[in-house]
Amino acid sequence: MKSKENGILNQSDIYFYTPSTQAQKIFLYPLCTGHYYYSPDYRLERNSYDSFLLMFILKGSCTIGTNEMTAAVTENQIAFLDCYQPHSYFTKTGWEALWIHFDGVLAREYYDLIHSSLGNVITLKSNYLFLKILTLLFENFHQNSNLKEPLLSQYIITLLTQLLLSQGEYETEIRNSNIVDEIVSFIHKNLSSPLSLDFLAKKASLSPYYFLRLFKDNTGFTPHEYILLSRINLAKFTLKTTDMSVKEIGLHCGFSSESSFCTAFKKSVQMTPSVYRNTSVN
Repeated sequence: MKSKENGILNQSDIYFYTPSTQAQKIFLYPLCTGHYYYSPDYRLERNSYDSFLLMFILKGSCTIGTNEMTAAVTENQIAFLDCYQPHSYFTKTGWEALWIHFDGVLAREYYDLIHSSLGNVITLKSNYLFLKILTLLFENFHQNSNLKEPLLSQYIITLLTQLLLSQGEYETEIRNSNIVDEIVSFIHKNLSSPLSLDFLAKKASLSPYYFLRLFKDNTGFTPHEYILLSRINLAKFTLKTTDMSVKEIGLHCGFSSESSFCTAFKKSVQMTPSVYRNTSVN
């Protein structure tokens, strides 16, 4: 549909979307998207517009402003704004842009993570996938396609992921995350075996100190805490689904003795293994 906004040229288009109540609870979702041609001397100033804005500059340039900064955004760059806060964008020469206002669960967390490292003006090494997805989103609305909300959410997540991957240091974070993922997988396959910090650090080819810090950064738990929780969860499942004795279950889950198993289980679950087995609590 055509915009009625002053300073937006006639060849521009905008499309609005109303997310379902389910989408608002579990997805990222678009609120509106547009392909705009801005006239010289266009200016927008808002105290708030409840959403986050991704705007890809196709031609020309503009200036964006927040309470914290003013910055130029030029061709092939991306403006990323928290529109819940006062913001502006304007030009004296005109520009062309594809853009999307979006919101939803974790939108704030995505914005804060990206903004903390990249700021409000972002340059990608390769714009191909970002522009392809942003164009695909717009064209689907333009063609009145019946897009499913999980797919809309996936498109927006792909856009945000491209921004995250543009951080050079993020490549290191991905490698570190892969290391932790491999160790976590190993832990779950070997819960009945001894799993010391030194052993796991050696398996990850890291020092115990660095491995401990890396593991906690990625999981929120120390290796010891994670292993104990995993063993308790395995024990809870085994208590409910087998006739194995408490002692057998404790050894099966990697505890050194029945007494150490019972002590750890009661501290975590607030009841003994035997009581847990006979209750309806899952």
